Amino acid sequence: MDLLNTLVDKGLRRELPTRDEALAVLATSDDELLDVVAAAGKVRRHWFGRRVKLNYLVNLKSGLCPEDCSYCSQRLGSKADILKYTWLKPDEASQAAAAGVAGGAKRVCLVASGRGPTDRDVDRVSKTIETIKEQNEAVEVCACLGLLSQGQAERLRAAGADAYNHNLNTSEGTYGEITTTHTYADRVDTVQQARAAGLSACSGLIAGMGESDEDLVDVVFSLRQLDADSVPVNFLIPFEGTPLAKEWNLTPQRCLRILAMVRFVCPDVEVRIAGGREVHLRTMQPLALHLANSIFLGDYLTSEGQAGRADLEMIEDAGFEVEGTDTVTLPEHRAAAAGCGSHEGGGCAAPGGPTPEEASAPEASAPEASVPEARTDLVAVRRRGAGTDLAPNA
Repeated sequence: MDLLNTLVDKGLRRELPTRDEALAVLATSDDELLDVVAAAGKVRRHWFGRRVKLNYLVNLKSGLCPEDCSYCSQRLGSKADILKYTWLKPDEASQAAAAGVAGGAKRVCLVASGRGPTDRDVDRVSKTIETIKEQNEAVEVCACLGLLSQGQAERLRAAGADAYNHNLNTSEGTYGEITTTHTYADRVDTVQQARAAGLSACSGLIAGMGESDEDLVDVVFSLRQLDADSVPVNFLIPFEGTPLAKEWNLTPQRCLRILAMVRFVCPDVEVRIAGGREVHLRTMQPLALHLANSIFLGDYLTSEGQAGRADLEMIEDAGFEVEGTDTVTLPEHRAAAAGCGSHEGGGCAAPGGPTPEEASAPEASAPEASVPEARTDLVAVRRRGAGTDLAPNA
């Protein structure tokens, strides 16, 4: 396909595809799927070889969030039967993190429900980061605490945090349909604060919430413009008791096309398969490793993932290798860059973006697809690890 050859060439040059090209990837047929995976795989291997970075989630505080994000089992008014507990102590969080590190995780992600941290919360998390770093000096620590206030990112950086996660989740145009208690602009501001403080920006999306192809392309182009170093791609887990419990819109093929589109738009960043891969990719997970260079090991915040050992076996059987702590994840030009590392020279609107004519051109649309079967049997609420007396899955 001429389209795929063009996208591979652009990916190797770190050149931004046009919107029409990104939409065309999502509109490819199942007959073309392996060609799409192979093409995006060339870009993935060029920048990241066959390495897979492992990340491990520690849910520091679960449930009882005052925000109304429709996708979240911890949201205001959620009826989901999830674990609910207040802040883990620093040594408890460090023990949970150690299980992930022992399983091969290179990065520990410290997450807490809530609108955003108080200054006291930042002190608490800072102590947790320091404790983890004392016991595992080489491990990366990413904090995910919600919307940041002025100066909080700097304090987390001073405590030893390497990165901050705050996902955009969906397009600016449809954000208000998903969440009403804060805005898309609030999320963008937090990502920018993290970058300004010297933290690596981690920001991604959630697919499967009923969004259009145009919404998916919009949010990924926004992530490219924000210059996020890590882009987690979540696939909605439709928890019973949440407003999106009936949204079963994804097939394994659709998930692979989304990951391929993200790789073409963000060729040299850490693309991470995040929540929902077991639910929606299922037996196609190994193919996704040809598109993404990063996954979460074991369980997620409120749901269970596949066994950590199964993750490691999948990586090995697919011909990939776990990335070691002595390896820099990002390509040299990104790891060393103080500013935007997605291209050479210029700002984020450098040549390679869509022209005014392309931006106004008719957009491709995906072919009609049958509604996938709801696999509620694959949604398992987490009952082990942080906040419990049971051993974690790592």
